[in-house]
Amino acid sequence: MADSDLSGGCHCGALAVQFSTALPIEQIEVRACQCSFCRSHGALSVTDPKGLLTFRINDERRLVRYQFGLRLSDFLLCSRCGTYVGAYMQQDGGDLGVLNVCALRERDRFGAPVPMRYDSESSEQRLQRRRQRWT
Repeated sequence: MADSDLSGGCHCGALAVQFSTALPIEQIEVRACQCSFCRSHGALSVTDPKGLLTFRINDERRLVRYQFGLRLSDFLLCSRCGTYVGAYMQQDGGDLGVLNVCALRERDRFGAPVPMRYDSESSEQRLQRRRQRWT
């Protein structure tokens, strides 16, 4: 049972997100990936492998699925307001996702971000890390 049910989405409401976690919000690591995509969007990522992350598309015409780098995930953006809400990856045994904390209404409850670099990872290393850390 989640102690916190957090919600948010893109600025115009076309994309919504729900994040449920039993972890204390203040103790969830906020990661600031240093890749060009995340830096250009000001993205700050959070996950809870035991939590639940749901992306809801309120206006399918506004959803942009963007892939780059190793093309392992779909980065979900709104074509109307430009908000990046998170990334989604299909996997055997369950889909995985990461949330851009900036898309949450409760974003100010989270701590300071930790800079992260993933550019030296192979495809398999990246998949393994995501399987361990993503929601």
